[in-house]
Amino acid sequence: MFYYTQLINPSSPLAFDYVPESLTTAQIPFSPSANYERRQLDCVAASAAEALFAQASLDNICLTGVSGYRSYLSQKQLYENALKRNSTAVAAPGTSEHQSGLALDVSSPSLDFELEESFSDTTEGKWLKTHAPIHGFILRYPKRKEHITGYPFEPWHIRFVGKTLSLYLSLTGLTLEEYHGMKLTQTF
Repeated sequence: MFYYTQLINPSSPLAFDYVPESLTTAQIPFSPSANYERRQLDCVAASAAEALFAQASLDNICLTGVSGYRSYLSQKQLYENALKRNSTAVAAPGTSEHQSGLALDVSSPSLDFELEESFSDTTEGKWLKTHAPIHGFILRYPKRKEHITGYPFEPWHIRFVGKTLSLYLSLTGLTLEEYHGMKLTQTF
């Protein structure tokens, strides 16, 4: 279970050759631009995403996956393209949670499947923020926590950490960095 709660960021990167052992194609709606690789998630995260999307459908909420797993090489390509555009909003290869198979970018047809901050103001974005923790996901890069996570607000980026931790982080308002910092400072 530690794997699901692992911190992945510039201070705790994944190895360039890391590939999750249990990748599977998530059976959720994906944007038309999502290639085969990006439709994959860790099998436990995929099952949780399927339950989350099924609940959304029952609640008449139309969510769409945009990007799940991304290999180190795919992330490297995205990062290099972002640098050419002078953008710093893309994680460097090895530091993206997508490489773990535990992260999923979510959008909706109402935003033409785009990943925008305005997603947080949509019915779909508000629903996701409320319901993701029930299924083991956290909104990984919350507003007003940019100085802690090192990433801008991304209301579309969810990360599977398991139900217990997702509910705890949701109730306390802590980020994964703050949670891991607390664990490091505890003495027994």
